[in-house]
Amino acid sequence: MRLLPISAAMFGAIALSACGPQDSQKGAQSAHQKINTNPYPSTYKVLPRQTTLITNATVLTGTGERLNQTDVLIQDGIIAQVGTDLTAPENVQVIDAKGKWVTPGIIDVHSHLGAYPSPRVESHQDGNEMTNPVTAEVWVEHSVWPQDPGFNKARAGGVTTLQILPGSANLIGGRGVTLKNVPSVTMQGMKFPLAPYGLKMACGENPKRVYGSRTEAPQTRMGNMAGYREAWIEAQQYRDAWQSYDADYEAGLNPKAPERNLQLDTLKGVLDGDILIHNHCYKAEEMAMMIDLSNEFGYHAGTFHHGVEAYKIADMLAQNGSCAALWADWWGFKMEAYDMVLENVAMVDAVEKSCAIVHSDSENDIQRLNQEAGKVLYQAQRSGFDLKEEDAIVWLTLNAAKSLGIEDKTGTLESQKNADLVIWNQNPFSVYAKAEQVFIDGAKVFDRNDSAYQATSDFLLGQQ
Repeated sequence: MRLLPISAAMFGAIALSACGPQDSQKGAQSAHQKINTNPYPSTYKVLPRQTTLITNATVLTGTGERLNQTDVLIQDGIIAQVGTDLTAPENVQVIDAKGKWVTPGIIDVHSHLGAYPSPRVESHQDGNEMTNPVTAEVWVEHSVWPQDPGFNKARAGGVTTLQILPGSANLIGGRGVTLKNVPSVTMQGMKFPLAPYGLKMACGENPKRVYGSRTEAPQTRMGNMAGYREAWIEAQQYRDAWQSYDADYEAGLNPKAPERNLQLDTLKGVLDGDILIHNHCYKAEEMAMMIDLSNEFGYHAGTFHHGVEAYKIADMLAQNGSCAALWADWWGFKMEAYDMVLENVAMVDAVEKSCAIVHSDSENDIQRLNQEAGKVLYQAQRSGFDLKEEDAIVWLTLNAAKSLGIEDKTGTLESQKNADLVIWNQNPFSVYAKAEQVFIDGAKVFDRNDSAYQATSDFLLGQQ
């Protein structure tokens, strides 16, 4: 089995920090060393906006409520009020939404837009760093191509926020990034301010197939688990070394800082609670093992993506506070994806304190996530679940925001939340539904009837 090496320098740093005060630690203190956790900060700027009053709409708040003939007031980029017969402030733009529906903006927690952009050519395939089973040092934001036409298509489908994840070839594939779906020439211009990073992990067939075919570890599921554990052991040692360094420095000593390690920086961020786990994991027993793994090393197991067998352990997921990001009806495309039921989302949702999400993992389905959720709703009602539109929208908004750690900012139409919302021409779960207008932070970013709000990427302009 291929072991993940701990460098000699790392052993030295750990050993130094584990000892008591040494002669080398005495004397005047050098500058305190810290890991910069945000070296590529967001440069996002809100697009031009104005105070807007949307009137007479059917409103799904994202909190489980449906409000008929209701008004929504957007002011200074936030939801100012939701109610009936709201008074229009001076110089407000009024949108009569009679017969239309208003929802929070859709959030896709699993996308590869920009990292696997369209057109799909080899030179643009930048989502899987398949050079080592553990590549926590890579950040997918460094692969994102903002000119991917998929961002504009997703915006036309009501998607206001999305998480871009690395692929699932590796046990630990690298950092994900949460973006606001606004036109921008840089990734930083889309980066959701203050959203925590994600870390992509992968269970099952993908990593053992990729590395097993090279006669490398892992070749089996037990090899997968060994690989995770070795990585987290290193991460704990690295975290402890930094904690020891900080404590000695605080005590007035002059310790030597641990040697920086990009891979372990990210894993330490998970152990510190700053980075959220996103597990690609299909099978029930493997999701349970990943929860055990997180308990062994003291971090939260986070969100499980693609869990076609999530319905088998819905109570365990809820008890652990883990979200399950699921497809409506994708299954059977490989062995680990066979034991699916079409009521999967509804069965997970039925458990108290659950967090069911409908995700895309597709440049096509992200354009109609509302209809993917509509398929789930139809099948659930057909099977006797008491679910309505106000329940289904939560799978695309509030629960998705929880998964990404941004539920205090977006995901519902509540006072003081970001004004990220969609005006639909009708019930958004109808096959005939279309997003007519889309707002992000109160700025209109898409209008189906006004080409001035239909952004076109430079790439597409070049094709004309």
